[in-house]
Amino acid sequence: MSIITGVAPLGSVERRTAIEARAVINRTRVGNCDRGATSEVVAMMNARGETTTATERLDDSFFQDPQGLFARLRSSAPVTPVITSEGVRVWLVTRYEDVRAALADPRVAKDWVTHMTPEDFDINVDPVQAYLDQHMLNLDPPDHTRLRRLVVKAFTPRRVAALRPRISAVTDELLDTMTDGPTETELIEAFAFPLSVTVICELIGIPVGDRESFRTWSETLLSSQGTRKESRAAAVAMYEYFTRLVAERRREPADDLLSALIAARDSGDSLSEHELLSMMFLLLVAGHETMLNLITNGVLALLTHPAELKRLRDDPSLLPSAVEELLRYANPLNHATERFTLEPVTIGDVTIPAKEWVMLASASANWDPSRFPDADRLDLGRDISGHMGFGHGIHYCLGAPLARLEGEIAFGSLLSRFPELKLATPETSLRWRPSSLIHGLEGLRIRLS
Repeated sequence: MSIITGVAPLGSVERRTAIEARAVINRTRVGNCDRGATSEVVAMMNARGETTTATERLDDSFFQDPQGLFARLRSSAPVTPVITSEGVRVWLVTRYEDVRAALADPRVAKDWVTHMTPEDFDINVDPVQAYLDQHMLNLDPPDHTRLRRLVVKAFTPRRVAALRPRISAVTDELLDTMTDGPTETELIEAFAFPLSVTVICELIGIPVGDRESFRTWSETLLSSQGTRKESRAAAVAMYEYFTRLVAERRREPADDLLSALIAARDSGDSLSEHELLSMMFLLLVAGHETMLNLITNGVLALLTHPAELKRLRDDPSLLPSAVEELLRYANPLNHATERFTLEPVTIGDVTIPAKEWVMLASASANWDPSRFPDADRLDLGRDISGHMGFGHGIHYCLGAPLARLEGEIAFGSLLSRFPELKLATPETSLRWRPSSLIHGLEGLRIRLS
């Protein structure tokens, strides 16, 4: 039965209602509401006698320069409520020690279905997005542990190392096309997107020919400036596509992760149809979005730091540490995915009440000078141990080995193939995508020679 027709695919009405409430947090991440909601939410809170105490707004100025806001808050208000561009109040945490501690604190939880009720929310939710959103990144143990165990086998260092020849081949094919093309090109279109989406699609078992559809859906769902109608349409399209693909793989299994997950479910392991679909949503979106933006942001960082770029060209053995430093310096995520407090939790000198949304700014932690001296300077040889590029705690990125390998191949091959690589437009003309979560460029034109 399909949620698209309004028939519950879950057990009880109460369970369904709780799961649909999960989509509220998407307002801070995927923009499933109309613009202009901020004033409405503030007015609603004031009418209830609440105070927002929030003076900062995560609006376009934040999208274009998140580190500017993070630097100001680290020194003046390291734990403070802010209002997102969609009108949701969240507590923003910006200092390294506080972010790291909170990421490992079980009182700062993910599983709203278990711990929240519809009465805890004031905003209409979208059940389709809520359905896709119930993946392991939004769960706590034991469900998180069970689901992660089923997927982590695909990302072991040994299995990832076996992907090197294929990733190198895809990279070389894309670079060959760029070599034969014009001397000026769009890096995202020509290289970063096709590489990142091809690798994750082949790993999961999704036809690469559908990648443009995934790109459109993903960008819509991750935008903080879209409308409810646009976001719902993207979620419905994803849901229907994944449902068809699972049915096809069940009839004709292949040598891919999706078939393995289906087999685990069908052989009696505890992976429900709902969990299978939401797992695909997570792996596809997280798998290509973060890698796309790491490549693009990383190339921009290198091209605007010529001394470090020369350093890497002169010593390719720096590639592994360069990838780690680029993850720290040009992190493709502004913050970890949202959490909420199970009870009053003291972070730093501030006690956050129970059932409040918390945004842990991993990118801010990575630029905290108390942890990384001269943190706003790119240094490919620095000690980057403990950086937050892959998070921390039980939700540490399970795709980290793949991201490291893909980053080394992408940066190494691109710089080797094009020794005269440079920006084709002024850095001041670049625009960043309108998303509080994703820190990624809308485009990056480069000159190959």
